[in-house]
Amino acid sequence: MTRHDLPDTQNRTDTRQTVIDKVGVKDIIHPMTYIDKNGNLLPTIGNFTMTVALPKHIKGTHMSRFVEILNADRCEFSSVNFSEIIDKVRKKLGSDMAHITLNFPFFRKKQAPSSGVESVMDYQATLYGTLDNGGYEITMKVVVPVTSLCPCSKSISQYGAHNQRSHITIKAKAAKGKALYLEDLIDLAERKASCELYGILKRDDEKMVTERAYDNPAFVEDLVRDIALELNANTNISYYRLESENFESIHNHSAYALIENSKC
Repeated sequence: MTRHDLPDTQNRTDTRQTVIDKVGVKDIIHPMTYIDKNGNLLPTIGNFTMTVALPKHIKGTHMSRFVEILNADRCEFSSVNFSEIIDKVRKKLGSDMAHITLNFPFFRKKQAPSSGVESVMDYQATLYGTLDNGGYEITMKVVVPVTSLCPCSKSISQYGAHNQRSHITIKAKAAKGKALYLEDLIDLAERKASCELYGILKRDDEKMVTERAYDNPAFVEDLVRDIALELNANTNISYYRLESENFESIHNHSAYALIENSKC
């Protein structure tokens, strides 16, 4: 029996008449290249979840076709053209709706503030893309590690103030016809923190970032409120979910705040 003689069980008619909203493959680890805002090609590795909607009359989807798409061409895209790979999924699987969730480390070169030493920072990024009957939506999320210094500790202490590493998580949906970039969300979070982080710091850099944090104390409430003001004013964003978690250095728990806003 040749391959062409084998039965195509997935294409058989299903009699239960129940639509499946999402069916596909989860946690595919695949090398990829992310194109940043300035057109730079950044090699990384992605974790893909790829699904389509399955009509009520079809028994199953063809799982191997999802993986074939990743292996057929260079896996290279940006937040702007992410819809292209989703459209490939929709067409190859013969569905009206396709969805991809992509998790990957986003690497960015940074220069230390005094010495200028260059190093790489990593940020955990996620793209959520949906193509439904021609309409496209993209949402992105990025976790930005920063330094936060406690205003209360500074105001009551004679010898300094306690500080900690914090994670600011911004999840934002692009307004229709607008572009969003991971770098802009990262820049916003780092700008509002007590101080940003770096991969390499020399002694003069360490002095500078320590003093910068001391001059810019921020409660977890301050972080989310300051960032939310700019997200509210950003016309490229139709929805956001903003979280800050401070991993307390003098407590065995975290401080946490969240603001969520659907702007339309």
